[in-house]
Amino acid sequence: MLKLYENIKKLVQYGINTGLTPECERIYTTNLLLDLFQENDYEDSTCDLSKIVLEDVLKELLDEACSRGIIEDSVVHRDLFDTKLMNCLMPRPAQVQKSFWEDYAVSPEHATEKYYKFSQDSDYIRRYRIKKDRKWTVDTDYGTLDITINLSKPEKDPKAIAAARNAKNSAYPKCQLCMENEGYAGRANHPARENHRIIPITINESAWGFQYSPYVYYNEHCIVFNGEHTPMKIDRAAFIKLFDFVKQFPHYFLGSNADLPIVGGSILSHDHFQGGHYTFAMAKAPVVESFTVKGYEDVTAGIVKWPLSVIRLQCADETRIIDLAEYILKAWRDYTDEAAFIFAETEGQPHNTITPIARKRGELYELDLTLRNNITTEEHPLGVYHPHGKLHHIKKENIGLIEVMGLAVLPARLKGELELLKEYILEGKDIRSEECIEKHADWVEEFLPQYPDVNAENIEEILQKEVGKVFCQVLEDAGVYKYTPKGLEAFRRFIGTL
Repeated sequence: MLKLYENIKKLVQYGINTGLTPECERIYTTNLLLDLFQENDYEDSTCDLSKIVLEDVLKELLDEACSRGIIEDSVVHRDLFDTKLMNCLMPRPAQVQKSFWEDYAVSPEHATEKYYKFSQDSDYIRRYRIKKDRKWTVDTDYGTLDITINLSKPEKDPKAIAAARNAKNSAYPKCQLCMENEGYAGRANHPARENHRIIPITINESAWGFQYSPYVYYNEHCIVFNGEHTPMKIDRAAFIKLFDFVKQFPHYFLGSNADLPIVGGSILSHDHFQGGHYTFAMAKAPVVESFTVKGYEDVTAGIVKWPLSVIRLQCADETRIIDLAEYILKAWRDYTDEAAFIFAETEGQPHNTITPIARKRGELYELDLTLRNNITTEEHPLGVYHPHGKLHHIKKENIGLIEVMGLAVLPARLKGELELLKEYILEGKDIRSEECIEKHADWVEEFLPQYPDVNAENIEEILQKEVGKVFCQVLEDAGVYKYTPKGLEAFRRFIGTL
């Protein structure tokens, strides 16, 4: 019992230390936490409050909840309950919004910096899980690419999978990007969001929400989402929305996944964008060939040196960029070039769309338009402009906005597979003899001869470098026009139609 009281005291102190909980609410917050443990008594205890580690305190409280039979001992139920615990420390949404706009009056950067810290302090962004992600960079002909192996999403155990399967289907909230997630207790097949606070903003004269991704892949990785559950669509309105946000938060970029399957993101059912305070390799990539579009001579346009096919537009007046972007989008939607294997549609299915990214660069507004096509063939059933089969051992998933900009989000399975590969390579074992890494055998046989001296000191660096090369190939596969003389010639043919 005393241990419970100590951990409740530590959690409340954590709330006070981080500013989540005002000192005057110490008793109130303590009582909220006692109620969750169905505990009527409390004794103030002496304990060390100098170094409070949130992960450790929550673990002990969750263990107590399990031992009391309040929750099941599974990842899903522990995550649902610790979110409930954190909500006891939290200010109400109106207070968070008020603080945000007061900070915004100082500067947009001040507001987002504090809101980002708040989203971490509240454990909505679980710092201790994000730290587990593997991250490194790889230099390529296109610049320095970012590589991550995502380990922050907890792997579900069999009990959790069964619970999710048996959970009652619910249409509330309609998806994980809906406004209705704010404060939602969650269920076995939907994450808890009781410690989630959304900042309402106006985009293109309509109600939108601003929040951070709980699985931050880069600094201040934010999500900007429509207040209504409406499908994603790339059109003139999408370009207006991107710049509406960038005008309000000029230190952030904002981009959109494409609006077609295969080349789109994982959630096409809810209109949303992703942005943040980070400069990707794509933004640093130079324009290698400039061009002018008749009627839009005031807008600087050019082809970007990048593995995907990117047109960059710049102008001090964002409305002129929007006008030209709409013109290019319409032209691309209807464009077919059989010699380059570009088809606007087949059997009534449209294939051409765009992944746009907006930012402010000094006094100029800038928009990158990444040309996308989702056609499939018998040889490439998952997509011609998608990671090809020989690369699936590293990356098989769709190439969405984040990858387009030069950050690989690789599956968690790679952590264990790469560790095992190190062992097999160093000990000269047969990689094909081990089922879980057999798929990497051809790849290893291809690159290993390039390294005459492979040892325990350099094997990690070698594997990271080679994974980075694969990701670069992944991006090249996703480019509708390859960065080659022939590919650039085909790219110019499209530009010539504008």
